[in-house]
Amino acid sequence: MKTRVTEKLGIKYPILQGGMQWVGRAELASAVSNAGGLGILTALTQPTPDDLAREIARTRTMTDRPFGVNLTILPTIEPPPYADYLQAILDAGIKVVETAGNSPAAFIDRMKAHGITIVHKCTAVRHALSAQRNGVDIVSIDGFECAGHPGEDDIPGLVLIPLAVRALDIPVIASGESPTGEAWPPRWRSGRRG
Repeated sequence: MKTRVTEKLGIKYPILQGGMQWVGRAELASAVSNAGGLGILTALTQPTPDDLAREIARTRTMTDRPFGVNLTILPTIEPPPYADYLQAILDAGIKVVETAGNSPAAFIDRMKAHGITIVHKCTAVRHALSAQRNGVDIVSIDGFECAGHPGEDDIPGLVLIPLAVRALDIPVIASGESPTGEAWPPRWRSGRRG
């Protein structure tokens, strides 16, 4: 199978494992990469940037195929040392970074200087267009039902994905949710419907 995504990422199938807190470790990332997709380590699953460097090295013992690292940038009172995690990624020679949460604009120039392909996860077309303007290479678009990334606009994937494809010039990856949907309980569980 040959697509803009497979060619850009050097993978057999246009399937990317998204960053997943606590499970995005060497075992899962290497298994996805070995199967022909792009496995993704989750940076903030590791307690420190040094731990991330060790997990990247461990992943390299499990696969000789491309894999990436997710760096989720969220506003918090005491943010993790994002720049230090990014430096661990750069020092390890990672060539694909999936960003999520806030705009990765502050880190794009550093990543581009190291030849990194940036995949940014978005939940709205306006965010995807902003990411494209800022220089990301691929957008991963998540509809409202996607686990862990509900967004603010409550637009489901079957509506959002084709809108994003029409609006963007860069490749778009249709994101999905875990089979159980347990990572982010649906709104009906809290009493709100529709």
